[in-house]
Amino acid sequence: MRTTSIQVLLACSVALAAACSTTPADADATGAEPPADGAMTIVGPIVSIDTDPWAYDGNAVVLVDADGRGRMAVELPARWNLCEAEPVDVAALSVGMRVQAVGAPSGDGVLVVCEAAAHRLVPIR
Repeated sequence: MRTTSIQVLLACSVALAAACSTTPADADATGAEPPADGAMTIVGPIVSIDTDPWAYDGNAVVLVDADGRGRMAVELPARWNLCEAEPVDVAALSVGMRVQAVGAPSGDGVLVVCEAAAHRLVPIR
């Protein structure tokens, strides 16, 4: 009976370690520094780009089909001077391009690129 308990404990420990581990390639496809605490990283193709909200100081929205997460809205603020993140070159982005986004989760399926220097939306190969 004692051997079975130890085997179950060992199996649970291995499963927990495997579930919590990530590789650098999973964490950052661009080779940049890992995101700040609380940040989320997604990778996938751009579905659409809407910069119209910038006309009234709203957030532009780049929809990304995030690998393993489904469609996510990546929000880009109109006022980059209020952000720690570097401004995103939206003109360099296009529908179908694979990108990596790092930002703060904001509600279900929303990621905001702004509050930390590690936040970004960049093309990847």
